[in-house]
Amino acid sequence: MIYEIRTYTLRPGAMAEVQERWGAAYPAREKYSRLAGFFRTDIGPLNEIIHIWPYADLAERSRIRAEASKDPAWPPKTAEFIVNQKVEILTPFPFAPEWTPGNDGPIYELRQYTFRAGTLPDIMASWEAALPTRLQFSSPVLLGNVEFGPAVNSFIHMWAYPSLAARDEARRQATATGKWPPPGGRDRYLSQSNKILLPAPFSPAQ
Repeated sequence: MIYEIRTYTLRPGAMAEVQERWGAAYPAREKYSRLAGFFRTDIGPLNEIIHIWPYADLAERSRIRAEASKDPAWPPKTAEFIVNQKVEILTPFPFAPEWTPGNDGPIYELRQYTFRAGTLPDIMASWEAALPTRLQFSSPVLLGNVEFGPAVNSFIHMWAYPSLAARDEARRQATATGKWPPPGGRDRYLSQSNKILLPAPFSPAQ
């Protein structure tokens, strides 16, 4: 399984129109494969939409995208609103929980960490050891490294919460155990970023 994460930066004031056009066009695309989730940024970099697509592998991705591109109703007519776009292919860590999109939110936090070249095996080992503690308080919906994209030496973990207060409490409880976050980050991470996302009405992940 892989996930394609597509991030589009929009012109200010365009979000409502883009979501409306996307919602109208998505049933045509859904005939070929389903989204995992479609989100807009609420805290962090503004005017971004993020859509995440699961595929069995790169070959399936190429085949489905080629088929969908022939559909006259796809893609949605939003090019006039797009300032920038970024595509990343994520490979889940072997021990990551499987994501079944549903009503886990509506608050989603996407965190992306860049790391020193060559440290990914150590990062994965420390996360695998520490994750059972974190799962006592909340579970990531997505966890894996960026295989292709502008930041290949990075990994992404995405979490769902019913509210910002629940997020704060889960993070507080996990930190209080002394076993979270996974050790070694200070020596391995070069930068960290996060975004708070809200799902669109048509997003399978809510």
